[in-house]
Amino acid sequence: MAIILSIETSTTNCSVSIAEKGQLKALVEENNVNYSHSENLHRFIKEALKDASFSLNDLDAIAVSKGPGSYTGLRIGVSAAKGLCFSLDKPLISVSTLEALSHQVEATSGFIAPLLDARRMEVYSAVFDFDHQEIRETRAEIIDEHSFSDFLDQDKVYFVGPGAEKCKSILLHSNARFSENIAMPSAKEMTRLAYEKFKISNFEDVAYFEPYYLKDFISGGKKK
Repeated sequence: MAIILSIETSTTNCSVSIAEKGQLKALVEENNVNYSHSENLHRFIKEALKDASFSLNDLDAIAVSKGPGSYTGLRIGVSAAKGLCFSLDKPLISVSTLEALSHQVEATSGFIAPLLDARRMEVYSAVFDFDHQEIRETRAEIIDEHSFSDFLDQDKVYFVGPGAEKCKSILLHSNARFSENIAMPSAKEMTRLAYEKFKISNFEDVAYFEPYYLKDFISGGKKK
């Protein structure tokens, strides 16, 4: 039946969905700036399963948002997903955080640029066409007035995600489009992408899979 549990913890939004053949059956999520994922994630999984009238044993696969994003958030989500895969003997599916985020924009032309907030004026970004096909790879970049100019000079660019807010006052090109609300990565947009991978058995090696951090973790501890 292809019942898939999806986990998204790459940002402050802790999100869990249950889908059957790519159709959303339940969604439980909370955006908390305190990153309470470790306290909420397993509770959200139980609530989502209950809302969808499924049990853990009904699941056919576990999907997880692979990053980029918060180092700690990604580790919590991937650890939980791998634990479920091991205990239930189910396959693991990884979904690009930025690709899933791009699906929050519906457009008939132009480009979509999902942005995740990093330090200061830096973002994690990629660029997709209006059909959600990646046309520029994921990278970490510092935003200035020339960012995305190659795409802005061609057509409208829809900026989406928690990193878009810091760009509004800098990217003043007439083709730049920003949504009124800050869109957060959600397990809701993972459902169809995970199902497409399930159909072709595009699974990860549970033992060796690691999140896509993009950049090395930098501790916030004091320098000696």
